[in-house]
Amino acid sequence: MSSKTHPPAIISAFGSSLPLPGSEDYELARTIGETLAKAGFQVMSGGYGGVMAAVSQGAAAAGGHVIGITCKQIERLGERAANRYLSEEIRYDTLDERVHHLIEQADGYVICSGGLGTLHEIATVLEWMRVGKIPRRPVVCRSSFWLPLLREIMASPYIPAGDRSLIQFADSQEQMLQHLANCRL
Repeated sequence: MSSKTHPPAIISAFGSSLPLPGSEDYELARTIGETLAKAGFQVMSGGYGGVMAAVSQGAAAAGGHVIGITCKQIERLGERAANRYLSEEIRYDTLDERVHHLIEQADGYVICSGGLGTLHEIATVLEWMRVGKIPRRPVVCRSSFWLPLLREIMASPYIPAGDRSLIQFADSQEQMLQHLANCRL
C-alpha cells in the first residue's frame, strides 16, 4: 500500500510593494518569511518588492520554497521585475488572475502592512470564505497597521457572528504559527 505525500502547505503573504530594506515593515515581513519557511511552509507572494521581497528573502534564507505570482498588467504600470529571492515565478496577464492564484492556491494567509491592493486581497479572501467560494483557511493579521481597522470591521453588526472568527490576530511569530497550525504540512 503506497501513501501519498502532499507538498508542504502554501502560505500567501499580502503586503505593500513600498517598504524598503531596513524599515520596520520590511524587517517584520522578512522575519515572517523566515519563520514560515523554518516551520515547513512554502511562501507565496505577489513576487515584487517591499513586503513581497522581504517575505521572499526571509523564506529563501531559511531554505524555503518561494513562489512569486507576477503579472504583465502590474508591470505596465511601472512595477519592476520579480524579486531575486523567488524559487519559482508564475506569470499572468492580468491582476485578477494574479489575485485569484494568490488566494485560491494558498492553504493560509498572513497579512502584513499594505495599502489598497492589500485591502482588496484581505476583503476578497474573507468574502470568498464567507460565501463558500473557497474553504475556510487560516487568515492571520501580523500587522499593527491593519489591527484597528480589521478588528472594527469584524466587530461590526454587519458581519454575522459566525464569520467574525475568519481572521486571527497575532502579536508574535509564535502566535502566527499557532493560528496556521491547521494548514496541512
